[in-house]
Amino acid sequence: MEYFGANKIIKQHICQNNLCTYFVGFDLDDSGNSRYRINDLIKLLIRVIPEFAFGHHMGQVTSNTEIVNTLCDAAKAVYSIDEFQKARDIYLSGNSIDDSVADKYLKRGEFGELILHLLLRDYKDTIPLISKIYFRDSLGTAVHGFDAVHIQESTKTLWLGESKLYTDGKQGVSALINDIKEHFLFDYLNSEFAIVSRKIKTLDNIPEKDYWIDLLRESTTMREQLENINIPLLCTYESPLFTKYSDDRMAAFISEYESEMLNLKQYFDTNNDHPLKSNLNIILLLFPVQCKKELVTRLHKNLSYIQSMGEL
Repeated sequence: MEYFGANKIIKQHICQNNLCTYFVGFDLDDSGNSRYRINDLIKLLIRVIPEFAFGHHMGQVTSNTEIVNTLCDAAKAVYSIDEFQKARDIYLSGNSIDDSVADKYLKRGEFGELILHLLLRDYKDTIPLISKIYFRDSLGTAVHGFDAVHIQESTKTLWLGESKLYTDGKQGVSALINDIKEHFLFDYLNSEFAIVSRKIKTLDNIPEKDYWIDLLRESTTMREQLENINIPLLCTYESPLFTKYSDDRMAAFISEYESEMLNLKQYFDTNNDHPLKSNLNIILLLFPVQCKKELVTRLHKNLSYIQSMGEL
């Protein structure tokens, strides 16, 4: 089921058990020239902001007035987070955040988590279990360390995701490898699961809530937990393919795109030395874009404008 209509803009090209790849292609402008569909991508991501900020459990909005008000409130909630405020100031001043920045939390203000949320919802048919932004905005503290905590009703699977938005694809993949080394350890998982479980109990509209609480209990074995967990690792990064080519239907584009995707997957497999890797259901998600700086800057410009509308 598609929640946001991503398939009209984002193409899923490779879809395997452990590798899924995506891209946004080209269209014609009013002069008949080819253009990268960044405007369409930004509009799509803006539509995702309310659910990303407030969570599926907050329910649906239907009237035009509710939609506008919810979008303004969502923008305000996003910028209540220090990382997003700081990232906005950097990008709107004409600068960007380097891949090697020491403050890894600052990079969370670059919308990698938002893109992961969209891909999981529309291509994996998941439901967000909790919204980190909603709880952090209301409680003043981070709820969990994962970039996405979703569930899949049909398979009774918990999806724990991590995301990176980098200029260089290999650096992004390398950072994802470090994330799973830090997060998929017995003590870390138990600590995070305890926090998430407490928050689930306070929510409505969570299907089969007791099942998920039971799965996250400390008395459940780690083997059983890992068997019921998928780990989507998203690397959104800048690729020269989208300046080299202007038509994603060309055989040469497709060939180079597939080669780039498979090379990054091989890099991940070669460098992933997690001691539990044979027990981890990892799905590498690769999403090359034309220009990371333009994408993030324009998202911040649009979201800042929406936030200002709510302050009028």
